[in-house]
Amino acid sequence: MRTSLVIVTYERPGALERVLASVAAQTLAPDEIIVADDGSGPAVAAMVEAFRERLPSGVDFVRQEHAGFRAGRVRNMAIAHCTGDYTLLLDGDMVLHPHFVADHVRAARPGHWTQGVRIPLDEAATQRLLSGGRVPSPWTAGVDFRRRPYALHAPRLTARLGRAANAFVAVKSCNQAFWRADLLQANGFDEDFAGWGSEDKELCARLANAGIRRQTLVFAAIAWHLAHRPASRAAVRANQERWQETVRSGRTRCARGIDQHLTQLNSQG
Repeated sequence: MRTSLVIVTYERPGALERVLASVAAQTLAPDEIIVADDGSGPAVAAMVEAFRERLPSGVDFVRQEHAGFRAGRVRNMAIAHCTGDYTLLLDGDMVLHPHFVADHVRAARPGHWTQGVRIPLDEAATQRLLSGGRVPSPWTAGVDFRRRPYALHAPRLTARLGRAANAFVAVKSCNQAFWRADLLQANGFDEDFAGWGSEDKELCARLANAGIRRQTLVFAAIAWHLAHRPASRAAVRANQERWQETVRSGRTRCARGIDQHLTQLNSQG
């Protein structure tokens, strides 16, 4: 099974540096890495270039012009470029445990997609990490106390608790894994979503409608979330309504998704 790691970023080259450094420290390296940039300035591209020689698989780079929050579209662009069987989705402010990729690979099951957890750090802990500090222990100041248990790496507990964790771990595309074939069948993220919110939940609803089940990893595939200012919530209500309509309708594909990017790649090749 070949793995593709997709990292979405926007205007945080310092955070991306720490994320890529944590990718370089993985006990099991992904087979390919694609940084998907939502229209940042040249510093992000320069950071990717700096890591090309450090990572065994190199780093590919896709970019779109910034026109508001369009993370779903740039994820689709990256997924279209992927060549692996299994796609790990990650945000560019998630610093990884050394066994992150290995945990996801171990948990991969046909007919399932995987939700991982995130451990939020406060601003002070984030700045320490960005300044070269070590990843904090679960009990360090600055780690969200509600999520501290998630930082315990205990893979033997994961299978026992994964189904129960579906009920209390939210769907978030900052740490997810999918079979690429399932993403292509669903046509990826719905690019008719505008602004932040629910585009990840809506994709997972389409997968559920198609019979693809969710599993959640706790005590495995650990990632620490660097603090940042929240995106605008102006589109939350409209996006939630679109997501709920997918749940009610039973639809399994979106109209505007990965297909258009695959068509463009094929025309270029």
